[in-house]
Amino acid sequence: MATKLLTIRNLLNKPLSLLMNSPHYIKPTYNLQTFSTTPIASVNFFNKLPAEKLWKSVTSVSNAGAKKGRGKGAGRIRIRDLNRGQVIGVGKINMLWPGLSAPVIRGRELLKQQRLPDDPERMEKLIKLRDSMTRFRRLKLSPIERGWSGSRMPGRSIGPPDPVGDEEFTGFDTKVLQLRSLLIMKGNLGRTRNFQAMVVTGNGHGLAGFGFGKAKEAPSALRKAKNRAGKKLMNFETYNGHTVFHDFFTAFGKTKIYVQKKNEGYGLVCHRAIREICQAIGIKDLRAKVEGSNNLQHIVKAFFIGLLQQRTHQQLAEEKKLHLVEFRQENSYYPTVVASPSYVRTKDEIPKDETLDFINYVMNDRVILKRKKFPRFYETMPHYEIYLKKYEKYRNHERIRLNLKTEYGEVKSFLTDKYPEEKKDEEA
Repeated sequence: MATKLLTIRNLLNKPLSLLMNSPHYIKPTYNLQTFSTTPIASVNFFNKLPAEKLWKSVTSVSNAGAKKGRGKGAGRIRIRDLNRGQVIGVGKINMLWPGLSAPVIRGRELLKQQRLPDDPERMEKLIKLRDSMTRFRRLKLSPIERGWSGSRMPGRSIGPPDPVGDEEFTGFDTKVLQLRSLLIMKGNLGRTRNFQAMVVTGNGHGLAGFGFGKAKEAPSALRKAKNRAGKKLMNFETYNGHTVFHDFFTAFGKTKIYVQKKNEGYGLVCHRAIREICQAIGIKDLRAKVEGSNNLQHIVKAFFIGLLQQRTHQQLAEEKKLHLVEFRQENSYYPTVVASPSYVRTKDEIPKDETLDFINYVMNDRVILKRKKFPRFYETMPHYEIYLKKYEKYRNHERIRLNLKTEYGEVKSFLTDKYPEEKKDEEA
């Protein structure tokens, strides 16, 4: 806003002409010719820039500051529209302005400027309206729809892939494994931001696939990855519909995965990305140990490679030309033949240096790294050995009584079977 002093001569000349006729008038010592008529601008920071740039300076951080970790909470500050709730012609003093806040003629009456009753609650309503614009509302999701960490996309379901022609993906579900933003430097566009997504889709009955997608926006990247995963489905066989056929070792890059077959009811004890893949395939019981690099893409690729390389029981029996026998705890470890080859080798035909241990054979002679268990600090002290000797006879009393009641129906000594006279003496 600039205020010009072009009319200052007229303002000064008018009162001077009235005073010059007065007898008490004294001629001033200043000369009107010395007054300047150049414009003087009253400019500051707040009326030099528009509201959009002013708000940006408050609610954002520069690129250099963002690289140094500044402004982490700046995204929660939202821009307020200070014009919202304001009415033209209505301010602290409630006035009626014909032609501005009201029509000039209302019916046959010519409206005049007049003051209306004040509204004491006007400022409170404006402040309440502005505060409602800045409330940071997080996306509320049900516990079932949440991902691995709250409302973030990894771990969330995004539905089945889009239909391809007349073929629909009935019964399929897609889970997001990774969604990250990539900054790419280009010569003509500068630094551009892209999104990369990795998803896995499956029907829970052996059909599953994973895919990647890149796009300028996150939803587009997720849709691309989902549709690509639906076009690259693979079929996986499961043992009794709940686990893998055997233990196996798999690797991709610096990532190593040791997968163990487990009994029904064990569950999925593994990396969260492997758990999502198992649920997409239909595997319910499995244990997996990841060693080396934790690169998520390498973990997914390594696990899919391991599933594709696993062999059925019949294939393992044909490879070794030996019977494949299974020992299960449910059957009291009674041996059960699960596969037999067309030709069985004799003992003389088996070389001495051949690996006959089943776990070592399917693991390719790899062993899972187990950390050494160190004793507790008090177990190395002398008093702990005295404690064990003192309470040894009381240690299992409660458990022994329970086992005796279960097996014999009563609490009795093991000497009654060896020495029957002991029982007679007790009855007597």
